[in-house]
Parts: sequence; C-alpha cells; structure tokens
Amino acid sequence: MRTYAGSELRNVAVVGHAHCGKTSLISAILKTAKMPAASSRFENGASVTAYDEEEIARGMTMSNAVAFAEWSGTKVSLLDTPGFHMFVHEGRAAMLPAETAVIVINAQSGIESVTDKVWNFAAEVNLPRVIVINQVDHPKADSRTGRMEMLETMCERWGRQVVPVQLPIVDQHGFHGVVDLVTMEAFFYTPDGDGRGTTGAIPHMLENDAKAAHEALIELVAEGKDELMEEFFAVGTIPKDHLISALHEAIREDRIFPVLYVSGLRNVGTDHLLDFLKVYAPSPQERPALPVRDAGRHSGNGAGGDGSAETIARRIDDTDPTTLYVYKTMVDPFAGRISFFKVISGSVRTDASVENYARGEMERLAHLSVVQGRQLIEVSELHAGDLGAVAKLRITQTGDTLGAKGHDVLIDPVPVPEPAMTYAIEPKSRADEDKLAPALHKLMEEDLLLRFYRDPQTNEFLVAGAGQLHIETVVSRLKRRYHTEVTLKSPKIPYRETIRAHATGHGRHKKQTGGHGQFGDCKLRIEPLPRGGGFEFVDDIFGGAIPRQFVPAVEKGVQESAARGYLAGYPVVDFRVTVFDGSYHDVDSNELSFKMAGRLAFRACMEQAKPALLEPVMRVEIESPDEFAGAIMGDLNSRRGRVQGMESGGMGTIVRAQVPLAEMLSYGMTLTSMTQGRGSFRMEMDHYDFVPPTIAEKIAASAKHHVTADGEE
Repeated sequence: MRTYAGSELRNVAVVGHAHCGKTSLISAILKTAKMPAASSRFENGASVTAYDEEEIARGMTMSNAVAFAEWSGTKVSLLDTPGFHMFVHEGRAAMLPAETAVIVINAQSGIESVTDKVWNFAAEVNLPRVIVINQVDHPKADSRTGRMEMLETMCERWGRQVVPVQLPIVDQHGFHGVVDLVTMEAFFYTPDGDGRGTTGAIPHMLENDAKAAHEALIELVAEGKDELMEEFFAVGTIPKDHLISALHEAIREDRIFPVLYVSGLRNVGTDHLLDFLKVYAPSPQERPALPVRDAGRHSGNGAGGDGSAETIARRIDDTDPTTLYVYKTMVDPFAGRISFFKVISGSVRTDASVENYARGEMERLAHLSVVQGRQLIEVSELHAGDLGAVAKLRITQTGDTLGAKGHDVLIDPVPVPEPAMTYAIEPKSRADEDKLAPALHKLMEEDLLLRFYRDPQTNEFLVAGAGQLHIETVVSRLKRRYHTEVTLKSPKIPYRETIRAHATGHGRHKKQTGGHGQFGDCKLRIEPLPRGGGFEFVDDIFGGAIPRQFVPAVEKGVQESAARGYLAGYPVVDFRVTVFDGSYHDVDSNELSFKMAGRLAFRACMEQAKPALLEPVMRVEIESPDEFAGAIMGDLNSRRGRVQGMESGGMGTIVRAQVPLAEMLSYGMTLTSMTQGRGSFRMEMDHYDFVPPTIAEKIAASAKHHVTADGEE
C-alpha cells in the first residue's frame, strides 16, 4: 500500500456504550471504502475488528482493535474500543494515538453510562469529539420527536456546542438518507447496499427543518470569530467555502461537537461519515504538541520513569527526531508479541534500529506493518502521525517510548485503574501448574489491568482484574490459547491474630532417651504493641539462667508458633516477647530443646493474653451518579463500612469509606446492579482492625488449622 503523509491521516477512536454498534459501523465503513478485508467471509459473528474467540463467544469487544480505510486520498485509522464498563479503560487508552473521538450512540437507547465516561475521558485530554447516532433505522428510533429529545438531552449534558450537521431522511421507506447542513444537499442510499449514496434535492418535508438547522449551525460556528460574525451580519450567511474551513477549525478547537446519523447494520450514511472525517476531523499535524519528558541519559526503570525529567513539547512532524509510542501489545500464537505504535515524530523505515528509552536497549523494527484487524500488511515507511505495528520486539512493552538514539524522551502512558476484584486460582494438574505462570504473563502483556501474584501470607496464587467477567475471560483464554486449566475460588482473607493484654508463660521441654536427653526451660513475658508494630523480641536474661547461645533458639520457637497462630491458624502480630528467666542442663540442653520450650511458653502466654482476630480494612472510593449515593451508603453500612465523606466528582458523587475486605469480595457485581452499570470503585489496603466477636467465633470455628497445645498441626 502507499505511504501517507501526516496531512493525509485521520486517527479516530470509536467509543461508546456496549451494543451501540461500534464494531458493525466500522465493518460498514470498511465495506464502503471497498477495503479487501471487509469483503472476506466471517463466520459466527466475527468481523475485521472482532476476531478474538472470547469476544465472538461473548458477543462483546473486550480490547482495542485497529483497522483502516483508504478514502479519497486519505487513510482513516479506526480504533474499535470496548463499551462494557469493565473494560472502559481500553477506550481511554485509545485516545492517546487518536486525534478525534467518534462517540457512537444507539438511536434507540440514547446516552448510557459508558457514553458519559468516554465523553469525560475525551474532555480530559481536549480531544475533538464527533457524535454519531447509529441504528437510526430501528423502528423505535426514527421519529422526529425522539431525535429532538435526544438532541436536547445531549445539549443538557454536554453543552450547547452539540449541534447537528446532518438531518436523517426517514419516511415510509425507513431511514435511507441524510441532509448535509453545510452544503444543503441530500444524499440517498439503498439500505444493505454498498454504502455509497447519490446526491439529490432535500425532501420537501425537511426543507423548513433543514433551513432552521443550517442557520443555527452558522450562528454557532460564527460565535467568537469577529470576521465571521461581521460576514454573517453583512450578508446574512457564511459562504460554503468559509463555512467548511470555519467548521473544521471549530471542531479542532472543541468549540463544536457535530452530530451525524448513520446505520451501521444497513450501511446508510457511512460514505458521508468518511467524507466528514476527511474534511473536518483534524490531522495529526494539527494536534497540539504533545508533552514529553526529556529523559536525557538515564538508567531507566520502566515505562513511566521517575517523573523527575523536564517536560518539553514534541510536535507531530516529520522534521523532529523519530519518536514512537507503543499503545498496545498483542501476543499471537504464531507471530509472537506484536507491538502497536504511533509515530509521534520523524519517520521510520523497515529494519530501522531504535532505542527503547525506558529500558535503555536497542530494538530492530523488522517487517514494519499497518494493522487491519488481525492482519498485518507490510509497508516500507511510516510518517509522523501514522499508526503501525511490528512483531517480535525483545523487551518492549505497552507504554514504552522508542526512537532515535541519543534523543531520549518519555511519553507518560495512559493511567490504568487498579483491579477491583481478586480470585484465588488453582491449576488442575501438575502440568497446568508448570504452564500457568508463563501463560498468565503473556496475557498480562496484552492486558495491563490484569495482575498475577502469590500471596506471601496465604501462599495462594491470586489473579486480579476489573471484575468477575474479566477474570472468567482470562480463565477461558488460558484454556483456549495455552491449554492450561484452572479453577477459581474466593481468595483467603489474610486475617491476623493479636493480643489485648499482658501475660507471662512458662515452657519446659524435657525428653529423656537412652543417650543424651533434651532439656529446655524458659519464662516469657508478652505484651501488645500498637497496630503495625510487628514483632519484637527482648533478651532480659541475667545471671546466666539461659546460656546466650540458646536465646536465639527461644526467639525462633516463638516466631514459629506465632506464624501458626493460636485462635484460627493465622499469624500473630503486633506483640513484644521478653525472655526473662529459665534453666538449662549442662548435657541435655541444646538449641532444639530451647526452641521447643519457646513454643510452649508462647502458647502458655497466649492463653492469658486475651487473643483476638484482626481483619484487613480497605480504603474504598466509589464514584456514581448522584441519584445512587443514598443506596451506596446504605449498602456500605450493611457491610460494616464506615463512610468517611462525600464530594462531587467527574460523573456525580464520590463516596469514600473504610470497609472490611471480607465484605468487598463480591462488591463489583453489587455496585453494577445497584447503579445500572454506571458506578465504579477502587480500593486499597488501609489498616488492620479487630473482628467483631460474633464473626470472630465463626471464623475460628471454621478454620482449617487447629493448633494443638505443643504447636503442631
């Protein structure tokens, strides 16, 4: 394929709520542009940007996919993004390589929860937005009243800058055309056709509406521009050529959010959408310079660096040093790791050598390609602003910055939310255990939200993700791709045990055999420490009651017994032990004997020290629309939560609370149900606190480990 200059590129993130028709719209666009991939035969719901087996099986997009359409000398790159709330962070990540966000709204469903979220994501980075009302052909969505109500709702939420640049043509034949409010022409389509319309006169029934909408568009475009206002008042309108350039500028500057109408399923209006993106969407060269950090020569500690470097501006231009940003990684069973990147500046050729600035090593870009779904099409060169891909880079990960050696800069990656749900994961066989870690690490290269680690306290393998569906998808991919079978279960809560009172205890270990016996004798004093105090051991032996070489053995015995717990088998924490007396035998005493004595003395102390259970308490932050705040706080109270405060947030109300981890294991599903999928939460460990006595009794009764008097399981 040909090489495109920056002015001939349009990079578009297609975002919106689940099932608004983003993937079908992209498929229709590719068909209209007569791209070869669009004519391929797909089975079982697959398409160019929906090719993952899990996505096809579940009928939803779960990760970003890329395709492109060549249209009238312009390359329009389309990033298909997930719309399910659990994967909405992928839509945010797609906005860094894009210059325009196409907000797709289902004409029947209207603005939904994720629509608001992706709109806010785009607003945060000042990304121009184009609103596309999809599936206008639906019987419940083609009325003029419904269209006007939706427009009013959009203006209420997003401001009066939301303005139609088209009107849909809907009559007894259904949705079969659009009126261009800039050129005042009508375009008519054959539903289920090739997507290319024919020009004609505006239908009589729409003439008045079109004239009024045209004037409203002109007034909004002219606002804030003195020369346009003067022209408007002088002649009562703005000439078409001036209006086109002014509208392009207004969209680029976020002063206007245009509204268009299409049907992706029946391929109506897609050619006009392509024309609109070509003429009005900003090219990469028109994007404001990106802030990058001038890292200089550095040691490198991952994609983010240490944040201490000076921030500079990097233009998307061929004349600046080559800079590439890796925005996505995919692991293909045959091609290996594939890195998707955007050329931020300069240009790059096949077989070029570039430096990974974050990791301080060189990479070779063999077989430079552009991406059409899962297909890689080799190219010889890519210019600033273009999107490409390369396979089998050695060390490069998502979020890394690469480029010409000696011009070190770092582009901050898009922040990824913390996982909201954790499960314990168990391999079904020894063979599965051997394959589990390598397979999960490959999945983690693709999915930055996925976490996999071993809990050092419970020794369980844990996998953390955005929610139950996310983790179930990971399990399914482990089986499909890597033939690794696992089972999921709720993770063990890392309870702790502690003491509330001072106590003393005596431990004597005496064992006589035919030869040398065993003898160890010690007295301990135990006292509580403040929360987080850990464990302290004090040697207060005087007069040689216990030889110095045996005191460490006493400490070791105490630590071993504390690790096994007293009430329910959980480690004992936040206490101080003092060894203050004891006795020994010249022949029979040894380290083992005093270790056993220390264990016995510790358990004797615990009997008197008022032992208690501690549980992890999480710091929780919940964001949801205002109308659900009362229900959220009531639910938190039922979970033994302590509400710390409320404040207004980006999409409504933010509630902050402290809640025991045991009450949060299934919270993601509850919040989704309670807020109609419009709420989100994040949590992190805050502190340990006492478990209420009634709950502690149940935990102790059901504990798997019962510790005997001598500390053995």
